This record gives sequence, structure tokens and C-alpha cells, in this order.
Amino acid sequence: MNMKIKLLTVLLFTAVFVSYANADVDSDIRDMQLEKEKLNSEIAKLNSQIAATDSMLKADDTRYKTLQDRYKKDKERRKSEIDSLNAKVKSMAGQLQQERNKQAKAKNRSENVKSKRKALASALATISKQLEFQISQTLPWDRETRLDRAKSLTRDIEGGNASEEEAFSRLKALIAEETKFGDEVAIINSPLTRKNGELINAQILRIGNQWMVYSDENGTVYGALVRKSVVGGDRPTVTYEWVEDLNLAERDAIRFALDVKQAKKPPQMVNLPVSLSVVREGK
Repeated sequence: MNMKIKLLTVLLFTAVFVSYANADVDSDIRDMQLEKEKLNSEIAKLNSQIAATDSMLKADDTRYKTLQDRYKKDKERRKSEIDSLNAKVKSMAGQLQQERNKQAKAKNRSENVKSKRKALASALATISKQLEFQISQTLPWDRETRLDRAKSLTRDIEGGNASEEEAFSRLKALIAEETKFGDEVAIINSPLTRKNGELINAQILRIGNQWMVYSDENGTVYGALVRKSVVGGDRPTVTYEWVEDLNLAERDAIRFALDVKQAKKPPQMVNLPVSLSVVREGK
């Protein structure tokens, strides 16, 4: 009886132990299943993240390749543009150099023209001064007016107020006037002061620049202009004075010339004695 009780007790104990043992195993299994599910979930998340990362990597790789292609094409395009710009710059540099050469040649021509014009102006001024001197030495017939025109031209040339063309034209006109002065025959009625200080109304006849004679209105006083040279300095000084110590033939020649010029006698050739010329040295 006791043996049965002990055996039963052992069996009960074993059953309880097995029951407890099975309960622990089930609990562990459930825990392990939960852990497995948890791990599977995390693995799924990781796979999802990996897939997303792979997708991003592929997208980045595609974007990188696209950007690389764009960069390459852009680089090639920029290189082509730079080459084109370099060619244009080279061409422009060549054109600029040609233009500089043209400007340099034009400047040289301009400087050459300026130099020639300056030399011409200097030559014209020299001629004008020579004309001044000649006028100052010629007969005192409107001499101050004629001399002022020549001096004015010289001032304008030297002061740059007259171009070379204008200076040449004015100088030509002055020379033409002086040439005409040396060829024309003119007469004026003008007051004249004699050497003794007497003032008379005179008829003054000028024949070119070689003769200048006069007679008073009554035909009683006759005179001829004589040039005097005074040596001194670089150039001799020329003066003019009236002389009245004329002989009868000289007086008749002056009266006859005056009558012909005033149309009191028919037009004809008139011969004046050389002794009435302004170049005579007097008696």
C-alpha cells in the first residue's frame, strides 16, 4: 500500500514536472517565435532600406552619369566656343594691328603734310617780308597803305591766322598789285609841300615806279622825285625828295606828259628824259 502511494506520488510529481517543463518549453517557443517575427520584421525593414538605398544609389549613379555626360558635352562646347573666340580674338588682333599700321601711316603722312605746310608757311612769310622791304623802298605813293597790307599778311602767316592757301592767294594778289603799280600811269591833284615849306596845289604824275613828277596848278613850278640811298647797317636806307632845279626841256617834258594824261592833247607816246627818273643822283 505504501509502495503504491509512493509510486503514485512519484507519478504525480513527474506529471507535474513534465507539465511545468512543457509549459516552459511552450513559453520559450512563443518567445522565440516572437523574437523570430521581430527579427523578420527588422530584416524586412533592412531589406526595404537596402532596396531604397540601392534605388537611390542607382538614381545617383544615373544622375552622376547624366551630369558627367552634361559636363563632358558642356566642356566640349565651351572648348569649341573658346577656340572660336580665340580665332576671333586673333582675327581682331590682326585687324587691330592693320588699323594701327594704317593710323601710323596716316599719322606719318599727316606729320609730313604738317611739316611741309609749316615749311611753306615759313617760305611765304619770308617772301611777304621781302615784299614789305621792297614796298618800303619804293615810291611814296599810297606806300603806307600798301605796306600795311603786306605787314598784315606777314602777321597773319606767322601767327597762324591765315592758312597756307589763303596766305598764297593774298601774297599773289599783293604781288599782282605791286606789278600793276610798276606798270600803270596815274595822276592825282593833291596838296604838296615844297622844300621851302610852301604848300601848293600840285598835279602829280607817276609813271610806273620810274618817274614821279609834278607841276603846280599855274604851271610855274615843276619838280621831280629823286631817290637817295644812305649806306649803313645791313641794308642801305632809301629816301625820296623833290627837286626843282630842272632845265627848260625837262619842264616842257613834264607839262607835255601832264597834258597828254589829262587828255588836253591827243593820246600819244611821251618820252621823259632819263634825268627826271627817280634813280638820278641829282645835279
